[in-house]
Amino acid sequence: MKAFDSAPAWDRMEGYDSTPWAAADDTEEACAFLTKIADGGRALELGVGTGRVALPLARSGIAVAAVESSPKMLEQLRAKPGGDELEVVLGDFADVPVEGEFSLVYCVFNTFFLLLTQDEQLRCFKNVAAKLKPGGAFVLQTLVLSADHYGADEWTETMHLGSDEVVLLASVHDADEQRVNRQQIVLRESGPRFFPMSFRYAWPSELDLMAQLAGLKLEERRKGWNDDQPFHYPGHVTVYRKHA
Repeated sequence: MKAFDSAPAWDRMEGYDSTPWAAADDTEEACAFLTKIADGGRALELGVGTGRVALPLARSGIAVAAVESSPKMLEQLRAKPGGDELEVVLGDFADVPVEGEFSLVYCVFNTFFLLLTQDEQLRCFKNVAAKLKPGGAFVLQTLVLSADHYGADEWTETMHLGSDEVVLLASVHDADEQRVNRQQIVLRESGPRFFPMSFRYAWPSELDLMAQLAGLKLEERRKGWNDDQPFHYPGHVTVYRKHA
């Protein structure tokens, strides 16, 4: 199954943070958790987007660097207070193309799954491990497909229902490649808009093996940022640690 090129969709999504169906609403919880894990050290966000997490994390006193592949997302980040002061590299976050070492590297809101092959995902793990200081942590927030979705070749669902718009998700699933091609269809009186994307999901056990191959060890997996209960559908927050 050929993947969609998601970059044009992100580039034409104006006002990402004010789009109720696009951005997560867990910023405060994420920053509190990541601040604790960083323990005063330097942090790096992979796929920073518009800086939803990186900017408040930096305001809390953490030195934050970031990688982003979308020029338009980067423009939105730069337009925010403090956005022009953040160290951001435009590039492929699987390469982790940032100088120096970090106490924390993190990737939130399923962004890691935008790497569309196992090789890319493993390469990212290895490059992250190379950038972490001894004892440093790699934190991932990723989804887990439901049993219904995993067993389906395709599905359509309502993501958002507002008084003047409806957002539908139309998904096609390739279980062999662990890939989902998806259209996010926004219906308004002014006409429809389409935001295509592809992602390659990985089960927690596969992520753990990638971490092990990169020299990282599973430290913790939890249901959410502020919920240390065992994870289940729809996702989890996982901490991997580099040997001290």
